[in-house]
Amino acid sequence: MAARTERPASLGRGLGALIPQRQPASPGAAEIPLARIEANPRQPRLRFDDAELQALSASIREHGVIQPILVMETLNGYQLIAGERRVRAARLAGLERIPAVIRQLADAQQLEVALVENLQRADLNPLEAAHAYQQLIDQFGFTQERVAERTGRARSTIANTLRLLLLDAGVQLAVIEGTISEGHGRALGGVPPEHQRRLLPAVLGQALSVRQTEELVRRVREPRPLAAEEPRAAHDQDRERVEEELRRALGTKVSLARSRHGGRIVIEYYSDDELGRLYERLVGGSA
Repeated sequence: MAARTERPASLGRGLGALIPQRQPASPGAAEIPLARIEANPRQPRLRFDDAELQALSASIREHGVIQPILVMETLNGYQLIAGERRVRAARLAGLERIPAVIRQLADAQQLEVALVENLQRADLNPLEAAHAYQQLIDQFGFTQERVAERTGRARSTIANTLRLLLLDAGVQLAVIEGTISEGHGRALGGVPPEHQRRLLPAVLGQALSVRQTEELVRRVREPRPLAAEEPRAAHDQDRERVEEELRRALGTKVSLARSRHGGRIVIEYYSDDELGRLYERLVGGSA
């Protein structure tokens, strides 16, 4: 009985494990016309930096395309699988042909190859990676465990990245643009989207660290315990609602305490910068 050939179990080991072995009839890379290459509809990378493309284009004009792209042959030409930055930069450089390795891959494999190549080059922002992971799950029936196995990531990393898709759109954009980190985004994910929108300006304006952002979220979420001397009454629910709305509006811990002749509002702050921000918000001017 002939020995069975085992297929590589993980794509996280490198692109070589993703790409089927070459057939004898197609050794090495071929030079193919750039005009006949169609974009990969499953390209996980959505944003391309113009300055980086110009720099790569200048390098290609000087040295040529060092690493072949990966394409699949179609009836009308070729469909790109991996190497979109090289294709765009080669077109900017005025090239008419580009070296390419031609393979026939199934739809899921096309996405896997493009995803792993970008992850290995650290070319994807966290939201692009999250969308690609979700596409593998939704369209191809992958579990989180299988996504982790195929991309060489820990399952917890996959789960944490997927949670970014639940963030408010404004927070997602801040992660994409790099104004806050993935860690900031995960911290803000600890409160509902409408709270995230209120907290984001404080995180940006005060240049809070991830840990400080987590503390800010904790303070907003933390329920205010009742004072021992304060009796429970019918107005307690209204007071808690007012406290919550003040916490959201000011982005810090606020508590109300009733007394016989009225009461007091306690607004907490944890740094001089935060005091200045609260002053500006409350009185409309600089301290």
